[in-house]
Amino acid sequence: MNIATRQNGSATILELTGDITLYNTPDVRKAMVGLLKEKRVPCLLVNMRGVRYIDSSGVASLVEGLKISRDMQVRFALCGLTKTAREVLELTRLLRVFEVHDTEEAALAAPSPSAANANGAGRAANGVL
Repeated sequence: MNIATRQNGSATILELTGDITLYNTPDVRKAMVGLLKEKRVPCLLVNMRGVRYIDSSGVASLVEGLKISRDMQVRFALCGLTKTAREVLELTRLLRVFEVHDTEEAALAAPSPSAANANGAGRAANGVL
């Protein structure tokens, strides 16, 4: 698992490469929580184009990141989902809870979701936890 962070304007991109499993989920979680709670980034995009596999602990970390971002009123989006990662989020019915874009460029160009949509997604995420 490789975790890299970079800036693009006001957006912070967390780029994940490799498998997200029980063994490395703590590292993914630490990176997300650090950016959201400690650095207080205004926008966090999680680029998953290099993620070959994600297990339930990885999904739980993404949901936790979403919940924290909603609590802090920070935009949180996933982009570049591989077929496998997209299928996992579809099977868990979480694909519609997250803001998801096909590419990082599309995520950067997209307007931030309205407060009404963000609150609805936050309630759905809270129900999952």
